[in-house]
Amino acid sequence: MNNKIALVTGANRGIGKEISRQLAKKSYHVLIGCRNKEKGQLTVEEMHNAGFEVDLQIVDVSDQNSIKEMIREIKDKYGRLDVLVNNAGIILDRGISILEVEEKVMKETFETNFFAALTLIQAVIPLMKQSEYGRIVNLSSGLGAFEIMSGDGPIQIDGSSSAYRISKTMLNALTCLTAQEVAEPNIKINAVCPGRVQTDMGGADAPSKVEEGADTAVWLATLDENGPNGGYFRDRKPIAW
Repeated sequence: MNNKIALVTGANRGIGKEISRQLAKKSYHVLIGCRNKEKGQLTVEEMHNAGFEVDLQIVDVSDQNSIKEMIREIKDKYGRLDVLVNNAGIILDRGISILEVEEKVMKETFETNFFAALTLIQAVIPLMKQSEYGRIVNLSSGLGAFEIMSGDGPIQIDGSSSAYRISKTMLNALTCLTAQEVAEPNIKINAVCPGRVQTDMGGADAPSKVEEGADTAVWLATLDENGPNGGYFRDRKPIAW
């Protein structure tokens, strides 16, 4: 298989689906990471009908054993993985204050939004080192930026949705640390804030269309050898952590 292999988690809808579509349009062989087989198959059929080369890859990112089994399957079937887009994410505490959020909500949010990305990165780096090529993109959020949480940024936001926001802060830290740790010139790890996008999570009144929200992630997933590493981007421009 000559085309680069790209895994996108949470790819059966929203930004993940659009990232997959745009990568497939660029002739990447995309693995549609999805927990629900029926929903994932509908996305795959839609992509096939559009002439795109994609496969379904069942995974529950909240289950580390499911992640590890998926990576074994990818290694056995394809022999490599060139691109990982950690897109899958949840928000369970919208509008709930940091003073009221329950511990179990924090833990469940971290499991999907942070630990899944950590486990996936740890699992795919060896594959990327073997192929001497790798691009990892972590879908973060400006709501997790210290500039905003400290009140010093251009947007003032209260302490609600704290589990979601802290999980994205953790994801940003993971991006920085792994980019430094890997230090392989052919492997690049970056984070992206897509902004508020017209998806189930972002809402129909969001200012950006899904195509716009996916653009920077696709750009980072397809960087050439001179592209950035260990950065945080929105609209293809660096932003503050």
